[in-house]
Order: sequence, then structure tokens, then C-alpha cells
Amino acid sequence: MENPGDKYMVLRSPAEGLFKDRGSRFLAYAFPVTGEEEFKIELDRLRKEHHGARHHCYAFRLSPDSGIYRYSDDGEPSGTAGRPIYEQICSAGLYDTAVVVVRYFGGVLLGTGGLHNAYKQAAAAALASAETGERVLRDTLILTFGYGSLNRVMQIIDREHLTVTGRQFDTSCRLTLSVPRSETERITERLARTGEINVTKA
Repeated sequence: MENPGDKYMVLRSPAEGLFKDRGSRFLAYAFPVTGEEEFKIELDRLRKEHHGARHHCYAFRLSPDSGIYRYSDDGEPSGTAGRPIYEQICSAGLYDTAVVVVRYFGGVLLGTGGLHNAYKQAAAAALASAETGERVLRDTLILTFGYGSLNRVMQIIDREHLTVTGRQFDTSCRLTLSVPRSETERITERLARTGEINVTKA
């Protein structure tokens, strides 16, 4: 059974936003991301697509259990771009989410306050138009046991509404389960109590 504490908010699909100030255009691209390499690929794509832009500032935050986040001002004055973009991701309560804001300079300097506001507003516009959803923090458990314990194991799996993601039957049985993070310890103890099942966390 899932616990509300296991859940976190993510983007369902990419979204875009636009903010203009005194001739400068700030194009924001929000998109789901699950790793740093995946983010770099999308950032490189946007840099190529907008090769004429002066700045490609960004922020991203990965899943709550990873603790990973990054942001960059990409040449703008320190603290005026990446940080306000990141704060909008946090404000929206989103994880596994990235926002890249591409700036086309309009010829008029905006000052640090103007830049901070522009990057904030552009990121907020993209995130506000995005479709969001929930994801559940999960652990992977690997069960190994003899054939004589198969019925017992399947009964526990059915009663606990666990998700089987892999099966291997050879000289012994091996099942891979996906378990909500908050339930991992309890499920592991319940399975181990039978004395017939070896449980390891992947």
C-alpha cells in the first residue's frame, strides 16, 4: 500500500513559457528529467536550436531521494538567473524537473533586479502551463526461495498488493518486486519471518 509520504510531483510532458522585458526575450523550456546525462543532452539540443541566443540559463532537481540539483547563470550576473529558475521549480513542488531559459538580448540592460524577475517569470510561465502528476518513491527487492515456498510467497504478494517486475525460475525461484519506499522495511521483515525466503535490496 502506498503512503502519501512516498509520493512526489513531476512533469508529465514538456511545456514552454515566454517573458519579454525592454526588447529582451526569455524563452523557457520545462521538461521531465531523471538524470544529469539526460539533462545535458536536452540542454545541448536547446543550445544548438538557439545558437544565436546570448544565454542558456537553467536549473534542475532530481528525485527527493537523490538530493541532486543544479543551476547555472551561464554568464549572467551571479544569482540573477539559475537561482530564480530553481526557486520556481521548488515553489511548484516539482522533482525530476528541469527548466532552461534562453535569453535573446534586446539591447537594453535590465539590471540585476530586472534579470532576476525576468528569469523567474519565464520559468514560472513554463511550469504553470505544464501538466503534472505524481510519482512514488520505490525500492527493488529480490526474493530467492525454493519451489516449495512459491505458494506462500505469492499469497503474501497478493495480500500486500506488491508489484512483480521480474521472474526467474531455475533450480530455485527468484522474484523481483517494486515496493513503496515507506513499506520496504515492513515487507522485508514479513517475508524474512517465514524463514524460507532470502530477501535482498537491489
